[in-house]
Amino acid sequence: MAVGTENGTQTANGQSNGHLNGNGPVEPHIRYIPFAYSSEDSEATARRLVLAIRPAWESADSKVEFVRFTDGITNTLLKAVNKKAGLSKDEVDKEAILLRAYGNGTDLIIDRHRETQNHELLMRYGLAPELLARFENGMMYRFVQGSMTHPEDLRKPVIYKAVAKRLAQWHAVVPCIAARTGHSRRNSKNTDFIVPSEALGDAEFQQIIDSVAPGKPPPNVWTVMQKWIFALPTDTEAQRERQAQLQKELTRTVAELSQRPGLGTNGLVFAHCDLLSGNVIVLPKPQQTPADDRNGVTAKDTTIDVTFIDYEYATPSPAAFDIANHFAEWGGFDCDFSVLPTRVQRREFITAYIRAYYAYQGEKNGTTADYDEAAEVDRLLNEVDVFRGLPGFYWGIWALIQATISQIDFDYASYAETRLGEYWAWRDEISGDRQRAGKEIPLREKRWAQEQ
Repeated sequence: MAVGTENGTQTANGQSNGHLNGNGPVEPHIRYIPFAYSSEDSEATARRLVLAIRPAWESADSKVEFVRFTDGITNTLLKAVNKKAGLSKDEVDKEAILLRAYGNGTDLIIDRHRETQNHELLMRYGLAPELLARFENGMMYRFVQGSMTHPEDLRKPVIYKAVAKRLAQWHAVVPCIAARTGHSRRNSKNTDFIVPSEALGDAEFQQIIDSVAPGKPPPNVWTVMQKWIFALPTDTEAQRERQAQLQKELTRTVAELSQRPGLGTNGLVFAHCDLLSGNVIVLPKPQQTPADDRNGVTAKDTTIDVTFIDYEYATPSPAAFDIANHFAEWGGFDCDFSVLPTRVQRREFITAYIRAYYAYQGEKNGTTADYDEAAEVDRLLNEVDVFRGLPGFYWGIWALIQATISQIDFDYASYAETRLGEYWAWRDEISGDRQRAGKEIPLREKRWAQEQ
């Protein structure tokens, strides 16, 4: 979850028209720079990294500046620009670079090798900016101007329908690539609730993670959560008890949800898994052309187009989880449950998604998709309802780990309790425990049940 703002402007990428770029392998030749970024000497280390790929920026007439993005809660994000005299803002931004340095200890949570592969894979399909280089603790990629959304923007029909269409493109055309789930064994504090830790060799440990959801090729959202539970802090008895409780809940949830039929292959699609507002970018509208003028088309007639950034959490997942996870972000980091999408809004989003999904599927296969739109919309709408509690579980585990490793000024501990509270409220609602106890329905569940 790493994003940032610069006067309402954020990274984006030039999007393709959605066509596939062939079936060849993902480009493997990404430059590696054997330097590291240091927050203790930010400008000097950032300049050294940027000049390694832009040596011309050392010229006497160059004016290299860095803009720090401020909304991140995982990584450090800097925009590097060369404000040479005579260049317009658009010309400066055309050559701008985004430098992203990983947060302290986040390799415990994120498979950085997989993240690079995700970026390269998305580049192949025209869905990511050009990745320019990797360095010891981060990466650099192209900046293309666009407007970062805010939580209130996600609730605007013109925005959420555009998000639905772009997400459908991801899910319909980008393949899920199987591999081992990356993890840091040395940071996996305790597995004694499965088998004594000392009895586990590396191969056995890998097998436990990768097989958590039987029949689902790793990595996937289930294996990621298993990896995270193994990485939870276990210094105190209370922490160990909580880890065991969350393991029990993961086992229960996997049994209930992982084998449900869904879109994609084997019920999995290539999912973003972190579609908060800062990772949704509204792209600039295309320039007016003489043909537009002749046909009476004005800039305001063109539809809004969006793109997504930050792929560190992207992994195969049920489509319903990715959509439910995005809906949870309508409330922002403050978790304002009163503005989550109503049933009408969810249906509008999912209708736009289904139309785009099958259009991209047909394009990929060279056919016209034959499907029952109403039935598919109802099916996915119901699946998203089923998965609505899982994002709270997912990010709750994540935040418990971040509370012990992050150096960013954010109250991860409170955030963890809020997100896990969403999961428990969902459990109480679907089990009937809340009703039997005569308790008032929680705001999140009340809003989710609201029709309009």
